[in-house]
Amino acid sequence: MDSLTATATSLTGFGNEFASEALPGALPTGRNSPQRPPLGLYAEQLSGTPFTVPRREARRTWLYRIRPSAEHPPYLRLADQGHIAGPLAPPNPNRLRWNPWPIPTEPTDFVAGLATVAATGTSLTEHGVSVHVYAANTSMRRVFFDADGEFLIVPQQGRLDVATEMGRLMVAPGHVAIIPRGVRFRVALPDGASRGYVCENHGTVFRLPDLGPIGANGLANPRDFHAPAAAFEDVEQPTEVVQKYCGELWATTLSHAPLDVVAWHGNLAPLVYDLARFNAIGTVSFDHPDPSIFTVLTAPTDTPGRANVDFVIFPPRWMVAEDTFRPPWFHRNVMNECMGLIRGAYDAKAEGFLPGGISLHAMMSAHGPDAATTERAMNATLAPHKIDGSLAFMFETASTLRPTAYAMACTALQEDYDACWNGMKKFFRS
Repeated sequence: MDSLTATATSLTGFGNEFASEALPGALPTGRNSPQRPPLGLYAEQLSGTPFTVPRREARRTWLYRIRPSAEHPPYLRLADQGHIAGPLAPPNPNRLRWNPWPIPTEPTDFVAGLATVAATGTSLTEHGVSVHVYAANTSMRRVFFDADGEFLIVPQQGRLDVATEMGRLMVAPGHVAIIPRGVRFRVALPDGASRGYVCENHGTVFRLPDLGPIGANGLANPRDFHAPAAAFEDVEQPTEVVQKYCGELWATTLSHAPLDVVAWHGNLAPLVYDLARFNAIGTVSFDHPDPSIFTVLTAPTDTPGRANVDFVIFPPRWMVAEDTFRPPWFHRNVMNECMGLIRGAYDAKAEGFLPGGISLHAMMSAHGPDAATTERAMNATLAPHKIDGSLAFMFETASTLRPTAYAMACTALQEDYDACWNGMKKFFRS
């Protein structure tokens, strides 16, 4: 990755038209695809949406590269598919929780370290999500792209130095990265062993949620999303390219490094966002709003308010509501909730939900704070206090999330998760 050549500065904004060149004069002026692009480059368009969607929905970027992506031998299915995708377990209405995935002892890069925990269906459908974890200890030498959906990467341990076709992103725990469908990238591990989560979105692309009565400001601001400056490799050495296609891994080998985009412009780009910049909104009177108030990104469906997937965080924030049970309340939901913990302790669980762990609450499964947290919250002195040192998140989807057969058989699965609700006292008085 140190061979990437870049001279431009980073770009900011979500959904903006970006333009960046690693060498002066590499971007054409006034034409998307001239007969002879500058510097002897090839013009190539990467389309993340169908050509004829409404303008507000269109996502595409023009790439000016040393060689076109079309120059490659056939892709062959990899014999070792690892734990990516794989068969789903039978539908299961029970609440599920896993311990953090262990860091591998054998050399394992980001792609080999991906394991699918749950999915709403197969990658053959153009909707739904797949939820993965990753645990890796080796920087990638190969290059990867996902033909099945866009990647939302949530690191929990160790930074990711992500070299993409458009340039480089540094993604630390507490940040997230969006890698659009089809964008080639390679992950290096500057801190050594790394672990985290991936939401693979098979539906409409992520965007910022509408703010409604909140008004023009709050939650995630577009200016805080950073796209990479153009950077490129001009290296003549064999490079393996792996793609995820219809849930399986396929690979080919090029004679050259494929991250060779010298300039680009468009609104389909990798992005990185610092979750500390999220402006949390909450009550200043009593009770508290639904967790949707913490939505960072959403991928909507054709039904208003029914998301293919929402990315929600529970960041440090002040709790000030009067006469109010402050942890998340007991609830049953038509949505399916998959939660992870980046650091600290989640305010609804006294123990058992660990950084790097993951939980799955299926639609209409009853859940909420455990017995110890409930009793403590009912008896708490209600003074203003700040939830600090904790960062949890949720992938929430309208489609049914089914665990994979691998996730149900792995040693990280907690067999006694239901026990955290044991001992709920009866306080009823007639």
